[in-house]
Amino acid sequence: MTGFVQARAKVFSPAGLGGWNAYFLAKFLMLWLGLISFHPLENLAFAAVLLVPFRSDRWRRMRSVAAWPVAVALLYFDSWLPPFRRALSQANLLTNFSFDYLVELADRFVSLPVVAALALTLAAYLILARWLRFSVLVMGALLALAVNDGLQASRSRAERAGMAHAAQADDKDALLRSFFAAESARRVAMHAPAPGAAPFDVIIVQVCSLSWDDLRAVGQDSHPLWQQFDLLLTRFNSASAYSGPAAIRILRAPCGQQAHGDLYNPAPAPCYLMGSLQQAGLEPALALNHNGKFDDFLKFVRAQRGLEKTVPLALDGLAEAQHSFDGSPIYDDADVLGRWLEARRKSPAARVALFYNTISLHDGNKLAGQASGASLDTYGPRVKRLLDDLQGFVQSLERSGRRAVLVVVPEHGAAIRGDRMQVAGLREIPSPAITLVPVGIKVIGGHRSDAQVRVDEPTSYLAVAEVISRMVARSPFAGGSFSAAEYADALPVTSFVAQNEDAAVMETGGRYFLKVGKEDWAPYAAEMQ
Repeated sequence: MTGFVQARAKVFSPAGLGGWNAYFLAKFLMLWLGLISFHPLENLAFAAVLLVPFRSDRWRRMRSVAAWPVAVALLYFDSWLPPFRRALSQANLLTNFSFDYLVELADRFVSLPVVAALALTLAAYLILARWLRFSVLVMGALLALAVNDGLQASRSRAERAGMAHAAQADDKDALLRSFFAAESARRVAMHAPAPGAAPFDVIIVQVCSLSWDDLRAVGQDSHPLWQQFDLLLTRFNSASAYSGPAAIRILRAPCGQQAHGDLYNPAPAPCYLMGSLQQAGLEPALALNHNGKFDDFLKFVRAQRGLEKTVPLALDGLAEAQHSFDGSPIYDDADVLGRWLEARRKSPAARVALFYNTISLHDGNKLAGQASGASLDTYGPRVKRLLDDLQGFVQSLERSGRRAVLVVVPEHGAAIRGDRMQVAGLREIPSPAITLVPVGIKVIGGHRSDAQVRVDEPTSYLAVAEVISRMVARSPFAGGSFSAAEYADALPVTSFVAQNEDAAVMETGGRYFLKVGKEDWAPYAAEMQ
């Protein structure tokens, strides 16, 4: 026992890096596992400060105390977590999370295999430190990583200097600027219906937390609903990974994709979908299956032209189907849509444009009456219930005899599987697994003359606006039948660019690249957990 204590004292002695060797060894392990990024120069500088010899015990103690917050900050800096500024800006939202949801989130960040590997690393260090000079090994590894990083940066600069023209074509910042410049000039005009055209409603259902990757993860990518759509956009990019920005984007669908920072600025009047439909003679309507208070969601929605004075559908008296992560009630989609349909029957408006938002699939939701359990475990059943409800809504519309064009557009995915760069449920990086969502358009009350059209080219909101515009101007109910291919012909193609506040993902050359904050672009490691 005495020998172990002496060995431990030697391991954590002031000479060399001492116990900080374990910190760097743990980082090397996580880097090897692909769990973190790594900044060699910053880590080398930290290690160098730890090696500075002090004669005074007081100064050594002060350094030890100061080193801990620096070590934590450096580990955060090396992680794939969002920039600290972003985390601080969102900290106030965490106060709205229920305790159960906070526990669930914490559990996702703890991987038992990784914890076991780290424990084995620490045990090996404690045993071998009596014979090996780990400080020399760690400093050697840090120097090697720093030199390698420098060589790669130098090689990259040399390649750019030697191939100026090619580099210009591959300058991702320039590509991004060019993308937004081109998008700013794209418009879809919304024309009024032809005189005497049979009136119909446009129903836009925006679903929170549903992507193709999520559907495949829970086996619902072949649900019958997807086969019933007349048009199915298979490579639609929602461009955002959070609800507020995604809602603004669909409500500004007639104009090209905006940069994330421009979403909160006013847009030209023709860019507002509901306002344009209102000008075309459709009366705006608004419904949600929640109160819309979290992160001022309803405020952002009603700030969009055409919805400023629209009163949301009342939810009083409906049974609570779920509870959100902040404890607020979530109502059954079938009940809410059924109530709207009943109100529509009583409305004298000839044409209505409804925007409906549902958060039935949001992370952290709990089924009514559920005492405990992870929301990830109920995601699959919740997806099936929502798709069944939407299928039932289509059938109710068909039985009512009402003509309508139904557009289902998810906000973003749920990140139900996560990947090596962010855990399940985290959506700070708008990866293709999160923003490639299924978009379906169905004509209800009309007769399709051809097969379902699958649009496999990369599209985004402009394509949805184009289909709606074509159907309003050239009604699918005008004759005995309509051709889905006619409305899908030459839809606007939009290259893949997705953004959150501090992260951007762009596809170029068949590969996805990520930019976080002011860091350089890097290939996106999209391997699933």
